[in-house]
Amino acid sequence: MELTAMAANVAALLKERKCRISVVESSAGGLISASLLSIPGASGYFVGGGIIYTRDARRALLGANEEVSMMRGSCEEYALAAAKIIKEKLKTDWALCETGASGPSKNSYGDDAGHCCIAITGPIELAITIETKSEQREQNMWHFASAALDLLEATLRETEVG
Repeated sequence: MELTAMAANVAALLKERKCRISVVESSAGGLISASLLSIPGASGYFVGGGIIYTRDARRALLGANEEVSMMRGSCEEYALAAAKIIKEKLKTDWALCETGASGPSKNSYGDDAGHCCIAITGPIELAITIETKSEQREQNMWHFASAALDLLEATLRETEVG
């Protein structure tokens, strides 16, 4: 399924529930946010976020404390911490963070290309790790964005009221 169609499903759920979301991305390079923003009426559910690609960006854009700023970036713990920070800063109902190694080589933490962690925080919190086993940078970026939107949709459906 293409990202726009996936984002439309997420957007419909967020709009229906009158929920707002914030997003922190790294190795997906903005594809998650762009997909969510491509849906008409995005201002009703998308508040903001950023592409946080370095430790300097963590400090400057997230205002992360020293512990989070120095945390290993491509891990579930960091993804969940960043999601919590952006959720609190932007006062949203939900937040999503994606972080990983798009490739074609290992990232600075030693993770192989195709490694990605995704975290969601809201009424529930969860984090997952995926491995594509691919060195294809653009392919990985699209896969990470797709996995993030898929996880977000599944999480929203799991927490569906009624």
